[in-house]
Amino acid sequence: MKSKLNIGIALSGGGVRGISHLGVLKGLNEAGIFPTKVSGTSAGAIVGAMYCDGYQPEEVLKIIVETNYFKFMRPAISLTGILKMNSVGDLFKLYLKHNSFSELKTPLTVAATDVKKGKVIYFSEGELINPVLASSCIPGMFDPIVIGNKHLIDGGVLNNLPVEPLDGICDYVIGINCNHLPEEANIKNMKSLIERSVIMAMNYNVYSRKSKCDFFIEAPGLGKYGVFDIKKAPELFRAGYDRISQFIDENPSILELANSEKKKVSV
Repeated sequence: MKSKLNIGIALSGGGVRGISHLGVLKGLNEAGIFPTKVSGTSAGAIVGAMYCDGYQPEEVLKIIVETNYFKFMRPAISLTGILKMNSVGDLFKLYLKHNSFSELKTPLTVAATDVKKGKVIYFSEGELINPVLASSCIPGMFDPIVIGNKHLIDGGVLNNLPVEPLDGICDYVIGINCNHLPEEANIKNMKSLIERSVIMAMNYNVYSRKSKCDFFIEAPGLGKYGVFDIKKAPELFRAGYDRISQFIDENPSILELANSEKKKVSV
């Protein structure tokens, strides 16, 4: 007998490390666990948009591997970023042709940061692509995305695991983080110092929300991968897939979420 559980999945940001989310989603789906609602920040917003539109996790991986993401970027003539994010919208339009939250097969919420007001903004209706771009807009690297009167940057600045849109709506919330750091690191130079410090700040942001998750999934050691290390995409996918397999073995109670009524939705 199918249950009527509402299952929410929150996907963290983390640059290319977000590809590991696809491996986790594949493993969850194979176990019969399908979300009824997804939320995401940054890379999690991108993965969420593609997944909620009906793409299989392996299809999204193939698109990422075969697409030269960087050719869609353009220099920004601005003091607030070195690249323009808007031109990447042309890439998303190839795969999200309807450009609408309402056309997604599974409901999605994405988080961005209103840099002028210093607060999190959630998008779940209307135009899809610009909010996804805003959620992924790394400050300093990309010029902020302007939507209405809001100047928006990466949602991970204030909320890198957006469980709030799922809280009180879903019976169970699964949080997935892609930025796990080794307990110790050999700090060789300024670059490694800055990278580890940024990930530590991101994880503090994530772990403060861990208690809101019924299940929290985190593949070990992903913090060692660079934000733009796209050549590692298959390895990251596999890391996520391997982790969910191990997680299910260690936490068999998650299988109680399987065969939700929403499984009939093609994802």
